[in-house]
Amino acid sequence: MIKLMREASHDYPWLLKSIMIILAAAFVITMGWWGFGEQPGSVVASVGDMTVSQDEFKRAYENSYRFYKDKLPGEFKDETIKQFVVDQLVENRVWLIAAKTMGLSISDEDLRDAIMQIPEFQKNGTFEPELYQRILAANHLTPALFEAIETKELLTNRARLMVADAVTLTPSELAEAQALTLRQPENDPAKVALAKDRAVQDVLVQKQQRALMAYTQSLKASIPIKIHRELL
Repeated sequence: MIKLMREASHDYPWLLKSIMIILAAAFVITMGWWGFGEQPGSVVASVGDMTVSQDEFKRAYENSYRFYKDKLPGEFKDETIKQFVVDQLVENRVWLIAAKTMGLSISDEDLRDAIMQIPEFQKNGTFEPELYQRILAANHLTPALFEAIETKELLTNRARLMVADAVTLTPSELAEAQALTLRQPENDPAKVALAKDRAVQDVLVQKQQRALMAYTQSLKASIPIKIHRELL
């Protein structure tokens, strides 16, 4: 079910993002930028110096519950939803810490460009400030709060991109990827070249995904993480 949930998050990115925005809003308001000052009794998980509050977890769980109950009716399990939500919240904190360690930052221009490119804020392909304000208001968000949330998302994405961009294919992996296209008869040289490029990209993406998973695990191993499952 976890695999299906992750696939659903890719198929419906804005819906999942809406879920995370609601819980992230509470995170920004109650805990501040790096998550200090949480009362120990309400902490569901601690990730280094950052925390996940019980209220934040409940908001994420309730919204995820409604979302995945409709999308995965035959596979739906309450405990799996809880595990998925807490894993996502912990992983988010881990990558924020990684981004800080890497010295990454997001400029005002980067943030503005990213927001203007979000399709939900566009009309006929152009960013509409009034539409932006209406959508945020409908989700009980101010521009400042949303921009803080978006900045953290951009930070984690930039940290992941730095790790992925460091991955390259070895000569043997490159040859193996290109050899896959030889098994498919094709007389058009342009199509053959395109197929080779696609095969190489597929193999590279798979290797990048493995690298990201391994890097995430190494981060988790190096950062003190404690989950209070009795509060889930």
